[in-house]
Amino acid sequence: MSEKNQKSATRSITQNKKAWHDYFVEERLEAGVELFGTEVKSMRAGTVNLKDSYCSFKDGEIFALGVHISPYEKGNVFNRDPLRPKRLLLHKKEILRLFGKSREKGFSVIPLALYFKGSRVKMEIGLCRGKKLYDKREDMAKNAAKREMERAFKGGGREY
Repeated sequence: MSEKNQKSATRSITQNKKAWHDYFVEERLEAGVELFGTEVKSMRAGTVNLKDSYCSFKDGEIFALGVHISPYEKGNVFNRDPLRPKRLLLHKKEILRLFGKSREKGFSVIPLALYFKGSRVKMEIGLCRGKKLYDKREDMAKNAAKREMERAFKGGGREY
């Protein structure tokens, strides 16, 4: 693989599927993540959970809270707290714009995915608006109908 392709190659670590169920994603951004060595090694092993994570603003910076990175097995004293706040690396203008949008009623900033881009760890964050219960039911009904259609096509015309 050439050096240029290696830099742009992405490898997924984890996805926050619950975020897609609970929120409408209005906008997506890529942010760097400030991590320590043992956390990166643990991520390479795939021991990360984004399930109940969210982003918070403090002193002009943005932090990802609730991101669980399991301690690295061979990390001993160098392991960090699995739930410590992870600082996200964005330009100041992007942080201020997200902060303003997140103050609007119903909007939150939620981590959607973690992935390696080259050797760097990146987090995809989304500006999200919460779904109501009837929105979730509507999505589940659409997914069920889609699965039924796929089954009908794969089944070779068999009807139940």
